[in-house]
Amino acid sequence: MDTWIWVALAVGLIVLIAIAVGAVLARRSKAQVQDRFGPEYERTVQSEGGTRGAVKVLKERESRREQLDIQPLNPIAAERYRKGWHDAQARFVDQPQVALVEADQLIVAVMRERGYPMDDFDQRAADISVDHPQVVEHYRAAHDTSQRTERGEADTEEMRRAMVHYRSLFEELLARGDEGSDDNRRVVRLDEEEQTRR
Repeated sequence: MDTWIWVALAVGLIVLIAIAVGAVLARRSKAQVQDRFGPEYERTVQSEGGTRGAVKVLKERESRREQLDIQPLNPIAAERYRKGWHDAQARFVDQPQVALVEADQLIVAVMRERGYPMDDFDQRAADISVDHPQVVEHYRAAHDTSQRTERGEADTEEMRRAMVHYRSLFEELLARGDEGSDDNRRVVRLDEEEQTRR
C-alpha cells in the first residue's frame, strides 16, 4: 500500500478514537450533572429541548454559584427565623393569604442573609437549584400559588399546599445553614454569657 493510504487510515483511526472519547466524556458529564441535579435536570432538559442544552445551563449555574459567598446562618438568626415560621404557620388557620405572604418573605429573608443574590425570581430559583436541587421545584410551586393568591385565583387548599412547599425549602435552608461556624458558636456563647450577667 501507498504511504498516503496508511496516513489516511491513521488519521481516520485518530478521528474515530477522538469521537469515541468525546462521546464517553459527554456521557460521563451528563451522568454527573444528572446525579447532581436530580429532578431539576429533567426539568431543565424539558425547558432546553435536550440534554446538551440542559447540561450547559446547569454547569453555568454551578459556575455562577461558585462565585457566590453563601454563608450558614448563625444560631441566633436561625432561631429567629424558626419563630417567624412558627408564627406564619399559626396564622394560616385564620389568615391563609397573610401567612403565605409571610412565608414567602421569610424564604427571601433567609436567602438574603445567607448571601444569595436577590435578583428576579427565576434567577433566585436557578441559584437555589445548585445547592438544593431536590426542593427547588417546591419553591417554584409555592411562588406560583403565592402570585395566584395575590390575584385572588387560589383556594385555601392550594395555599395550604404552597405552605408545605415553602416549608420544604425553609427547612432545607435552615438545616444546611444553621450549623454555624466556630466563629458563630463563639459569638453565641459570648451573647449568652452577656445575657446571663444581666
